Amino acid sequence: MTELGGSQITSLMEVLPGIAQVLRSPVADAIVNLVRAACRVREFDLADAEEVLRYAVRRNLMSVDESDRVLAEAQASVERRAERALERERPKATHRPKSQARAKARPARKEKPRRPAAGRKSGRGRKKS
Repeated sequence: MTELGGSQITSLMEVLPGIAQVLRSPVADAIVNLVRAACRVREFDLADAEEVLRYAVRRNLMSVDESDRVLAEAQASVERRAERALERERPKATHRPKSQARAKARPARKEKPRRPAAGRKSGRGRKKS
């Protein structure tokens, strides 16, 4: 097999526009995804963070211990965020209107029949003299 040179790769990328995505480094994809997640354009993916941290370890930019600590912090943060999201959704599912909550909390009162007030006549107008 022959190896591709720089000019051959460039011409191949011009001819096939989608090939650039296939040939691109997974580290480059992870960096782009992390930037988009930081801008809240997309969701954070722990796999992207892991890819960048592995790259930093391979290039001796950080130690394995530090990489593991950062990855553990990121994983804990993702889990806390998921738990908080579940807690926020739970009350909404069991939420009921206040009127129903009060009706179940207190026993129903029996209505007493009202009697007309003593000394009152059924007419509404004033007495004529």
